[in-house]
Amino acid sequence: MKNSWRDLTSVYIGTIIGAGFASGQEIIQFFGVFGYKGIIGIIFASLLFSVVGTIVLLQVYRNKLFCYTEYINLLLGNRAGRFFEIIVVSYLFIGYSIMLAGSGAIFYEQFNMSMNAGIYIMTLLCFLTLVFSVKGISFVNRLVVPLLIMGIVLVGSVVVIKEGFIFSNFYGANITKTGNWLTSSILYVSYNSISGIVMLASLFPIINNEKQAIKGGIMGGVGLGIMGLFILLSTLILYTDIYNMEIPMIKASELLGSWGPIMYSTILWLAMFTTAIASGFGCINRVSMLVGEGNFFISAVFCVFAVPFAKIGFSSLVSTLYPLFGYLGLFMLIYIILNQIVITININRRNLYRKK
Repeated sequence: MKNSWRDLTSVYIGTIIGAGFASGQEIIQFFGVFGYKGIIGIIFASLLFSVVGTIVLLQVYRNKLFCYTEYINLLLGNRAGRFFEIIVVSYLFIGYSIMLAGSGAIFYEQFNMSMNAGIYIMTLLCFLTLVFSVKGISFVNRLVVPLLIMGIVLVGSVVVIKEGFIFSNFYGANITKTGNWLTSSILYVSYNSISGIVMLASLFPIINNEKQAIKGGIMGGVGLGIMGLFILLSTLILYTDIYNMEIPMIKASELLGSWGPIMYSTILWLAMFTTAIASGFGCINRVSMLVGEGNFFISAVFCVFAVPFAKIGFSSLVSTLYPLFGYLGLFMLIYIILNQIVITININRRNLYRKK
């Protein structure tokens, strides 16, 4: 099957929409707290996701890059690139392990099964996907992402229809620990940009042309914006009932009936799965390049090695490292956009010089 912009869009969305996004927790913290102004924030974040996705995919295609290490080195140089790579690999491994732990929690709390079953099932499915590298990830996201979009849009639509377009948190706060709605939007995109950049920088094998890269990046941001908007509307309408819950959207899904929470728990698990394979791929791809081993062997070792970490409490580790990852993401976000501006200016100057 010939690759299309839909493959790029699906991988981009699947990488970003992890447990925090799909659960509604991140949407409340970064946007819902600002009331109706959070809607403007979601739209602005969607625009930023589109800009970053388009720039990265274009640079990957034009420079024929096959992994995020090559992309980071292109932007920052080899010396700075090596430093950032250590941080990125740590982020990816922690993110992968947390998704496994989240799978265990969902199996235990929502499906009344053991936590180990949730961890092992996701580990097996991740391994079966990762051994096929980029093509495997593209195939899974092409199947799963439309289900994620439909599930989130369905819940959001039912909340609006049944409860009315009345926000229980209309005005919200003017400023929080993340700043105002504008700075919060920028921080949210930067917070999620590391995993997105890592995955997008590896997609050269499925990019056919520049037009496809541009459309994939733009539609990825649009898709994230649409899902974020439906989650935000649900949380703003039901804010007083769900703002302090661990998984706000499962509470919102109760409006669908008794099957709603089970359906949305499945959606949440699929979101964890797509994020897990993206994080796992980033680590595996780099290790394979360093040690020269085949993808099958490295994938097996990685998946087995991560299981014990998924059973450990990561709260203190995450609270220490994630702020660092957020600042790193902000730096990369700004650098990528400024770098593209400089490239565009230089190209225009050369074109003007040739005309003269």
